Amino acid sequence: MHSNALSEIQLETNSVLLRPLQANDNQYLQHYATDSPEIFTYLLAQPNTAEAMKSHVEQAVTSTQSGNSIAFIVYHKTTQEYAGCTRLYDIDFEHKNLQIGYTWYGKKFWGTGINKHCKYLLLHHAFETMQFERVGFRADARNERSIAAIKSLGCQVEGVLRSHMYLPQGGRRDSILLSMLKHEWFSHCKTNLLAQIHAKQSTF
Repeated sequence: MHSNALSEIQLETNSVLLRPLQANDNQYLQHYATDSPEIFTYLLAQPNTAEAMKSHVEQAVTSTQSGNSIAFIVYHKTTQEYAGCTRLYDIDFEHKNLQIGYTWYGKKFWGTGINKHCKYLLLHHAFETMQFERVGFRADARNERSIAAIKSLGCQVEGVLRSHMYLPQGGRRDSILLSMLKHEWFSHCKTNLLAQIHAKQSTF
């Protein structure tokens, strides 16, 4: 897959649709910034105001146009609502590795299984369509909820980058690195993730 095809990707299950984020999608996401800004506590972009959400969407669209990233808007088919965003980024076609991140969902979707669906779609695409060898994840080391969710996918902890990034509110954060390899996806991670999804009574 060439970088110029990234903006045409659409991934879906019976419950979730991921399609490339567009600038006018701000209208579907802006209410999250005003209704529950706390959901962005650990996100570096901090789209917790209407103007910040607009800039966040614009930056995400620009990142897709750059050719080494694709930002998705997440549509929840059951409730017929836009639930949040996620992204494939740092896509390295030469060495066949990429990162999954910039993920957030509205609070009403926490614990619903939507994240499992999204991660299944992204991992399946990375390992089976793109034929990549490694998928990485990076999180604020304080974000226990996000780290637990990543580990539940079958990812392994690689280490911690100390004092890695400036925080929007001041200070610096440590970043924990996790990853999944292609052979791990096919040997057990895919099967385990599907089992978790079906345990939530989600239908593909």
